[in-house]
Amino acid sequence: MKNLIVLHGALGAQSQFEPVVSQLSEHFHVYTLEFDGHGKKSAGNADFSIEGFAQNLKDFMQQNHLQKPLVFGYSMGGYVALKLESQEANTFEKIVTLGTKFGWNPESAEKEAKMLNAEKIEEKVPAFAAYLKSLHGEQNWKTVLQRTAKMMLELGNKPALTADDFHRIQIPVQLLRGSKDIMVTQEETIETQSLLGNAGYREVEKWQHPVNQISPKELAQELLSSYLPG
Repeated sequence: MKNLIVLHGALGAQSQFEPVVSQLSEHFHVYTLEFDGHGKKSAGNADFSIEGFAQNLKDFMQQNHLQKPLVFGYSMGGYVALKLESQEANTFEKIVTLGTKFGWNPESAEKEAKMLNAEKIEEKVPAFAAYLKSLHGEQNWKTVLQRTAKMMLELGNKPALTADDFHRIQIPVQLLRGSKDIMVTQEETIETQSLLGNAGYREVEKWQHPVNQISPKELAQELLSSYLPG
């Protein structure tokens, strides 16, 4: 069986993917990791940057002796995988992303960062606050929000992936987007597809951006069809 790494997104944790991993493990040796500052890893002095998370991924692969694995990156996780591949060609066999935002500019970053106000989340969407606490702990979840917002603003001023970076990526890439994703546009995803050397694009009907609102069974099936065509 081939090796497959599953990467969580911003504000996420590897625990989110346990139901999906259990279904994929019949077909792959599945690995998950936690980016620094997320989940069970203290948010203390973690480097919240795409470059830092790409280094986390590289270190994880070296520690587990993984050479040219398949990788699935949800949201930010997809961006991180593409960043590492752009730095070091043929790191992966194939990258599949879901709901990855590519159109970073000052306006889009400001819009996303504003939504990460912990006090407003507790007041207006307490269920989401409770969910974040369950992922990162009572002490850490607000720090994760603050540092993610800062990272987004930095991406707005200087995206971690440029057109030249995308042009360097020649391995197969599959870009997935939910048709009801209000964070990621069809336009930015298709534009990124055109910059990549060997990429496909698929829009999945009725899927929204939050991965916890997608059926684990449906997600597993979608990934299987991406990695095991035919």
